[in-house]
Amino acid sequence: MIFGIVGICVLLAVLAFLVPRLSRHPERGTQRTLGAGSRAGGKAPGILGRILSKPFRSSSKAVGRSGSAGRRARGRMPF
Repeated sequence: MIFGIVGICVLLAVLAFLVPRLSRHPERGTQRTLGAGSRAGGKAPGILGRILSKPFRSSSKAVGRSGSAGRRARGRMPF
């Protein structure tokens, strides 16, 4: 699962750098999917719910950061 999230983050960063406007839809779709996993894990009782939902929350943050970093790098290009 870790390699999958890393691959998605790299793919989104490259996509955001090459075509910033078209990268938003895949980024939101990925975050929506990870959010569903987080909500499903959070339904477990007590501390177990927090433990099960944390990987999905942190992965969603990583996806958002990689997409925004690609768009930010594109905006800083001199040409």
